[in-house]
Parts: sequence; C-alpha cells; structure tokens
Amino acid sequence: MEGLHKIAPSPRPQPTAERIIQPHEGKVTGFIFKIQANMDPKHRDRIAFMRICSGHFKRGMTLAQVRTGKGIKIPTPVMFLAQERELAEDAFPGDIIGIPNHGQLRIGDTLTEGEKLHVTGIPSFAPELLKSVRALDPLKSKHLGAALQQIAEEGGASVFKPIIGSEWIVGVVGTLQFEVMADRIKNEFNIPVMFEPTQYYTARWVSCDNKDIFEKFRNSSQMNLAEDHDGELVFLARNAWHLGKIAEDFPDIVLKKTREQII
Repeated sequence: MEGLHKIAPSPRPQPTAERIIQPHEGKVTGFIFKIQANMDPKHRDRIAFMRICSGHFKRGMTLAQVRTGKGIKIPTPVMFLAQERELAEDAFPGDIIGIPNHGQLRIGDTLTEGEKLHVTGIPSFAPELLKSVRALDPLKSKHLGAALQQIAEEGGASVFKPIIGSEWIVGVVGTLQFEVMADRIKNEFNIPVMFEPTQYYTARWVSCDNKDIFEKFRNSSQMNLAEDHDGELVFLARNAWHLGKIAEDFPDIVLKKTREQII
C-alpha cells in the first residue's frame, strides 16, 4: 500500500460541461460513478460511490445535488477496503466514499457546495445483445419494472420500455449478463424471470435539432421507439438494413451508440 501511495498519480483535474475542476480548489465537489444495491442483503442497502474531485469533505456535510437542486446531508459516509467498511470522518481529492441512500443518487450526479456543475466523461454504451424479459408469475409484472429500473440505475444493464406494448427489453454486452440479472432479480426481489428472444437487433439513442423532422420520425417509427430508464428516446432497429434505412430516410436524425450521462 505504501508503494502504491508513492507511485500512484496525484488527483487529476475533472472536466465538467461548465469548466475544469482543479483538485486544489477549496470547495467540495464530487460525482457519482457507481451504484451498488444489496451489498448487505440483511439491510437491503443501496450505496452510491462518489469520487471527491476537490475540497475537504467532512462527515455530516450537506452538498447540493445539481440534478435536483436539493441539499443532501451525508451523516454516514463509508470507505471500503476489500470486504471491510468503516465510517469516513473526512475525505480529500482522489478519495472514494460510499453514500448510503434510498435511490436519490444516480450515476452521473454531481454534488457540490452550491456551484452548478455537470461532470462529463461518464458514457452509456449501446448494448450488443437484446432480449425481452417477463416475470414467470404475471402478478409480479409491476414489481419487475421496479427491479429492472434499479438494476439499470446501477449501470448493470440497459433497460428499455417500448412506447407501444407492455414488454421490457433488456440490453447487455455479454450473454452471461442475462444469467446474472435473472439470478439477482430472483434472489434480491423474489421475482423469477425468463429472458426470451426479441425482434430487435440493436438500440440507438435518438436526437435531432429540427423539431418538425423529429416529430415526423417519431410518428413513422413508433413501433420501434422506446425509452430508457432516464426517459431518453431510443430507436430499436430490427436489423442492420433497418438501421441504415432510417439513416437514409432521415439524415437529420442522429442515432448515437453512446450517451453522455450529464444530469
């Protein structure tokens, strides 16, 4: 550990949409880069991991959540070392602390002492594999939506809700993730599920500066549109030809493989 301390680089500046945060600044800033739920199954906890970018954080501080404009008091921040955790009395730039919360914090959130900053460089990637998912017990279908939302907020998978229809589409980058998700949903939420093949080939986030063209695209493609867990519009293509056809018919529509999580 001492060797790592000597050779590891010092805390780096952090880019935001507004400016560069320098580690030597006096006021506290940090951003959420990971959410982990049920680290302690007995307590159904939910930990948001925050990297301190500047300032001297002290336990009990109230920081402004830029996305909502609300203040969040942090009375019980924790630091982790392997399986051990301890209460963090303070933290400095480069440190990572865990903040217990009940869903208020999300990946990409910026916390400051009042300044409105939006940290950049935390992308979401379009999934390589898509499948539909359903609860084996139809009575638990509503609860399945909440479980998928939580897993998506943790960054464990992409979850899409088609605008037309009641199914849920899950996107991952590797087949094993489907098995991991099924196991988590069963054990943590008591909802046995089944993943099934879907007609969709890939997903792309949609943006367009021309409102008229955007509306025309929406009206003509409703059967292939969905929203992700943040409510962002997503196009679900049936195959590579379908994806290319949309790009040809609507050159002003931007279909993105990644989405910057600036919130």
